[in-house]
Amino acid sequence: MSLLAPAPLLAPTLAALGAIGQTTTSIPSFTGACAEDPSTVCVKVKEWTGSDLWASAAEWLVARPLSIMLIILIAWAASRVAHVLIKRAMNRLINPARPRARQVLRKATPALLQRTAEVGMRTDARAQTLTTVFRSLASIAIWFVAGIAILSVFDIDLAPIIAAASVFGVALGFGAQNVVRDFLAGTFMVVEDQFGVGDIVDLGEAKGTVEEITLRATRVRDVQGTLWHVPNGQILRVANKSQAWARALLDLEVDGGTDYEHAAAVIQHVADHLSADPGFAADIIDTPEVWGIEAFTEKGYTIRLVMKTRPAAQFRVMRELRIRLTEAFRTNGITTAGAGRPELWVHDGDRPPDGHDGGDGVGHSDGTGARRTASSAPTSPASAGPGPAAPVPDQPRSPAKGDPSES
Repeated sequence: MSLLAPAPLLAPTLAALGAIGQTTTSIPSFTGACAEDPSTVCVKVKEWTGSDLWASAAEWLVARPLSIMLIILIAWAASRVAHVLIKRAMNRLINPARPRARQVLRKATPALLQRTAEVGMRTDARAQTLTTVFRSLASIAIWFVAGIAILSVFDIDLAPIIAAASVFGVALGFGAQNVVRDFLAGTFMVVEDQFGVGDIVDLGEAKGTVEEITLRATRVRDVQGTLWHVPNGQILRVANKSQAWARALLDLEVDGGTDYEHAAAVIQHVADHLSADPGFAADIIDTPEVWGIEAFTEKGYTIRLVMKTRPAAQFRVMRELRIRLTEAFRTNGITTAGAGRPELWVHDGDRPPDGHDGGDGVGHSDGTGARRTASSAPTSPASAGPGPAAPVPDQPRSPAKGDPSES
């Protein structure tokens, strides 16, 4: 009997809850929550309780949070999948060989045929840069769509937002078109591997070593230590002096009376010894070649020597070649063009009118009051022999332009 005592009190309580449910139209936060496009939770709660209040509460506190969580979960999963696919795509784009075939090749071949550390680091850096960029773009796109979906859950009208975003996008496109151009140019530079960090490049006015590459700009430090910041969109052409391989090229000008076969043999001998030197053998990747006479000059002719080197090693090789060739020429009696024949210019106000030296054997006039003479003997006191040097007639000096003695 005591268990049935509260029964008379339960009916008024349920009637009160029903009355509260009938007055939910006065609560703006829950009004019409199930009126348009109701969720399953809202419909079921409405059927079970018959109350708009509990149905609206279930819609706002259960159905919509679950929808938002589901959208976030799907966006997160899509972002993760996109990151994995982008990484694989970038690795295949940068290194097109199939991974399995590459692994088999590395196991079967000696270390000489495997990629070097520098090439591997350069490839990995390119892949990492492109992966980071495209991952960021994919994440922005995915979470933007997720944000739009979340706003639609709250029944927010997206038309004004999309219109405002369109106007903002147009304004940003006009105002930041140079930035967009820089980013696009930087992306293609990295994809095409036009240059990398450590390369010696010529970008026009900026020439030097690349210190940093971003999608926005490239930083180049020249030989004087100046750091150049070059926007990628302003780089119209690139001369890379240290990509894949380089060439040490020397044009050696010798005196016209030098025997070519003898000079070429000396040059080839020096180049072969340099390529066999343990200190330079790693930098020289091919046999040195003397290509022959490149050109004739007023004082002789030039012999061209070429050596294929590792990237950016050609400068060190050429400096050492110049030092060794200088010693070899001195030892073998090979005279470079103009060596030992210093030119002496004499300003002569009393030169003959026909422009000749008048038969005195001193030299010829250039038509400006100056006469040039070539002496086969050294003119410095240290190098002069015991015999007397060729005398130069003491001619009166004509006043030159800007000279204080000019009246």
